[in-house]
Amino acid sequence: AGRFYQHAPTETSQATLASVSPVFAVMKFDKKGNTTYFEKKKTELYQELGLQARDLRFQHVMSIATRNNRIIMRMEFLKAVITPEFLLILDYRNLSLEHWLLNELASQLAGEGQLVTYSLPFEFRAIEAILQYWISKLQGRLNTLQPQILETLEALVDPKLLSVDRSKLHILLQNGKSLSELETDLKVFKETILEILDEEEVIEELCLSKWTDPQVFEESTSGIDHAEEMELLLENYYRQAEDLLNEARELRVLIDDSESIIFINLDSHRNVMMRLNLQLTMGTFSVSLFGLIGVAFGMNLESSLEEDPRIFWLVTGIMFLGSGLIWRRLLSFLGRHLDPPLPPHVPPVLKKSQPAAGRVEIKTSLKGETFGLNRSTITNQ
Repeated sequence: AGRFYQHAPTETSQATLASVSPVFAVMKFDKKGNTTYFEKKKTELYQELGLQARDLRFQHVMSIATRNNRIIMRMEFLKAVITPEFLLILDYRNLSLEHWLLNELASQLAGEGQLVTYSLPFEFRAIEAILQYWISKLQGRLNTLQPQILETLEALVDPKLLSVDRSKLHILLQNGKSLSELETDLKVFKETILEILDEEEVIEELCLSKWTDPQVFEESTSGIDHAEEMELLLENYYRQAEDLLNEARELRVLIDDSESIIFINLDSHRNVMMRLNLQLTMGTFSVSLFGLIGVAFGMNLESSLEEDPRIFWLVTGIMFLGSGLIWRRLLSFLGRHLDPPLPPHVPPVLKKSQPAAGRVEIKTSLKGETFGLNRSTITNQ
């Protein structure tokens, strides 16, 4: 039994390693957009491509690298290897990814819908198709978050609400977290492209056909600079990522401003409740102060006053009248110390004696304030 216990973990670990099949599910696209599917072991695949084993160890990171006249693209779950003749998509079993692969990628690789007057090499179309897919995915995430955030903020910033809906705050918290993840993905995408744009040698290496096909090399020397075209292609998607990141930052600023407005509204309602509580406390103090008269007459002491029936009404009136006067004085004292003071009155003589330069400065400042107000109004809309 002891020997069996010692060997059991080893047999279990071996069974676990055996159950993991070291193969890639591969979808292959050629220059004409034809698609083939197959499964191949990792060792066989990187030997056929002339790569090292570490080149096909894809983590959920983002990078674009070249090795042995191959382009290796990592876009988180999207893993691709580009050659001058074909494109390989590895581990493609993903619902959204399969939809894109079957419906859009094949036609893009075949050169359909190109906006240029001459035919670009295959690797250009493959890189652009992958970058276009990823930037459209980021754009879709932003388009999904933006109306949800604006709707939630509009419901939370309403000044008529005396309290904040916790469910709306929970939704805003989740959307804010998703927005932060989107900002991080956009920054990583920008930094990945920027690293390539800063290295001219890497841009040259991305032009695979320029060094393998003599005809393409002759075309590049006769006026078509493929390295410049690759740089323009990457700069285009870098600008798109920058625009999306700016929109995400505007949403972040809007969330921060709305949080400040929410806190201001809550402070205002809290001040109203505190003032009401203070007024009621003053009223209670006033009634208690003159209630001492009733307490004195309620003692079991005999005097000549309790025999007169008019004394009851006289004492009761004095109590209510005194309590009302004291409460009124306390309220006026509270108003003088809590209400903001009125702005000082400017005599009309001083208004007329202002120089022309001062009036011009006032008009300029008013125009600036009006312009800022219009911008804020447009942003809120």
